[in-house]
Amino acid sequence: MARGKKVDKITTLQTTAIVVSFMLAAGLLTLPREAVEAAKTPDAWISVILAGGVTFLFGWIMVKLSQRFPESTFYQYVQQITGKAVGKGLGALLVIYFVSIAAFEIRSVEEVTSFFLLEGTPAWAISALFMWISLYLCMGGIGSLGRICQIIFPITASIFLLICLLGLNVFELNNLRPVLSEGVMPVLRTLKTTTLTLTGTESLLIILCRMEKPEKATKAIGLAFGIAVVFYTAALILCIGVFSVEGIVTRTWPFLDLARSFEVEYLVFERFESLLLSIWIMQIFATFSIAFYCASLGVSQILNGSYSKMLFILLPFIYVLSQIPKNLNELFSFGTIIGNGSFILFALLPLPLLLISRWRGGRS
Repeated sequence: MARGKKVDKITTLQTTAIVVSFMLAAGLLTLPREAVEAAKTPDAWISVILAGGVTFLFGWIMVKLSQRFPESTFYQYVQQITGKAVGKGLGALLVIYFVSIAAFEIRSVEEVTSFFLLEGTPAWAISALFMWISLYLCMGGIGSLGRICQIIFPITASIFLLICLLGLNVFELNNLRPVLSEGVMPVLRTLKTTTLTLTGTESLLIILCRMEKPEKATKAIGLAFGIAVVFYTAALILCIGVFSVEGIVTRTWPFLDLARSFEVEYLVFERFESLLLSIWIMQIFATFSIAFYCASLGVSQILNGSYSKMLFILLPFIYVLSQIPKNLNELFSFGTIIGNGSFILFALLPLPLLLISRWRGGRS
């Protein structure tokens, strides 16, 4: 464990902030392109709303599973449900998933920062600072993560809202018309992409036992999903309205290009992409730290080792994994693999575990 149990607790609001932060990272910058590529119509935004309902159902099942064992993390109670050998194997898969998420986020921040903000800066220098600060934060446990997410999210939301409002100046409603011109199939076709982007409640498998009021976990994820769906839907609608379907598919980071598409002379900042990036790097930092914490805690609980030592041991593995993709296309492919893995782990696995735990009548 990170620190004493009495200290290492998080409030319902902090839980919501953690789940939202885990859902809103690099995906917001890339979802408009990925969703429009899948749908090939302006109706991609509808699939975000549908995906919110689908992923909330998955999240609700995870909450119900974890609430049966309110004093244990997934790594601990899965061994009670399936037996030690199978449980440790499933826990190891979860660790691999969180390590992959951390590696994806650190590489994403490298690519975006070196291209838009710190051109010419060595990638390792960007990653090193990012990872060591996260290491220091994670040493404080989930309580520290909850507080930092609670600070970061309102700032992120304010900047996002400002950019959305200013983006209305260059918004063309006709780019969204006609609605459902090709029926519902494009929306359904996009559902996989948007559902994978909205994953994030898996962190509750680890942190629910650290909540001061675990019975309010459903309320926390409901609020988190509502916020995330609003963010993603607004970003997608604005990008389609500004760039059109044809324009979005040619852009790597559509939402960043949206922030660059207007200037406001009467505000302190005339160009907003640097401000957006600075804030969004904080958001990616939060996502990386949550994944790093969950992976390190998992290894320590599976191997019965020291959490602090696992933080130091996992860090180089995360960095090496982040450098495997050779270019942006491979990085996006890596993200797709992670998304598919998350669907298998968190859409298909929790329900059988919940049913088995109810059948056995196990309660910690």
